[in-house]
Amino acid sequence: MTGIREKIVVAMSGGVDSSTTAALLQARGHDIVGLSMQLWDYTRAESTAGKSEEELKKSGTCCSIDDIHDARRVARFLNLPFYVVNFEKAFEQEVVVPFVESYLAGETPIPCVRCNTFMKFDHLLNRATQIGAAKLATGHYARVRFNETTGRHELLRGVDAGKDQSYFLFEMTQAQLSRVIFPLGGYPKSEVRAMAEQYGLPVFEKPDSQEICFIPSKNYSAFVESYIDSREQTDSQEEELSAVGAGKAPSTTTMPEDVKGSVRSGEIVLHDGAVLGKHRGIHQFTVGQRKGLGVAVGEPLYVIQTDVATNRVVVGKSAELMKSVLIAGKLNWISIESLTTPIRVKAQIRNRHEAADATVSNTDDGNVEVLFDTPQRAITPGQAVVFYDNEVVVGGGWIRESR
Repeated sequence: MTGIREKIVVAMSGGVDSSTTAALLQARGHDIVGLSMQLWDYTRAESTAGKSEEELKKSGTCCSIDDIHDARRVARFLNLPFYVVNFEKAFEQEVVVPFVESYLAGETPIPCVRCNTFMKFDHLLNRATQIGAAKLATGHYARVRFNETTGRHELLRGVDAGKDQSYFLFEMTQAQLSRVIFPLGGYPKSEVRAMAEQYGLPVFEKPDSQEICFIPSKNYSAFVESYIDSREQTDSQEEELSAVGAGKAPSTTTMPEDVKGSVRSGEIVLHDGAVLGKHRGIHQFTVGQRKGLGVAVGEPLYVIQTDVATNRVVVGKSAELMKSVLIAGKLNWISIESLTTPIRVKAQIRNRHEAADATVSNTDDGNVEVLFDTPQRAITPGQAVVFYDNEVVVGGGWIRESR
């Protein structure tokens, strides 16, 4: 055992990383409690929309019922107390609904960030506090340290560049960083899997989870459409029951109040407004997309912009995807308290993007302007832009537009 013995809650998803986190902290002498989050009902039709049963079997997800069973097996193997907390209602309201709304608004959202922000480091951290735990540990590949000079907790990249997950954690607050630990951040993935085998964990050969957990079909546009349909049906049924009880006719309202936006057909156009075809909804398109456009002009076309105001999808040549400036909002600063003067950073515009040199400046409306030294390809509204100073996360925000 090293250091002080603490009571630590480990967020156990049933995968190799969270299981190894629990085993590693237990080996260091800490008092470990395993918690798994029940987030989504996978029997819901919209979760599997657009895929066959055989295809779904091959989908990698996290937080499913099978994953919770695996987490329980690992906890039993390690002789840890283990509990399942049901956050389904909060997950739908704080992660799923914003995901659907973002697609309907012509954006490409990242629900994993919201899941970290609201589920793991808000609801789960609160639950850890309630049971008297000093810390919450997860299997993320990132690191936390306290900077004595600035008096701030810092978030750093994981040492394994191929597994680094700091991009998904940019919304963490100082209070959260003071209570959260990432034991795997200093290890490469290959070593983590080797540790899992050495500990004899029953999941050491389990494949990594991939894609969005509540869409095992990986068909995001089909999910959006099916989710809206399911909410309309539920809303209609509730209105009919209410109307019967009140002795009046049911309302004609179809969209649930907590889902803003709708699926509408529109035009596929070039920048000059020339109409090339029709689409069934801008939620089916993302900036940079080439396949599945449904139009052809004899040369490759890409989605350049989705315009929710006109309900148009703008397409063009590859060169039109290159932009030098983006505007981001809903900023969160980590290594600094706030942005007072322009700063130089490495800016990362999506998870697998190579961070690029840029200058970040405040705008008059509370957003920031990010000016890249060289144009970047397919800057996408709805994605996050995260700012780095070498391996330290300075902060980040949500991309609103580019030019």
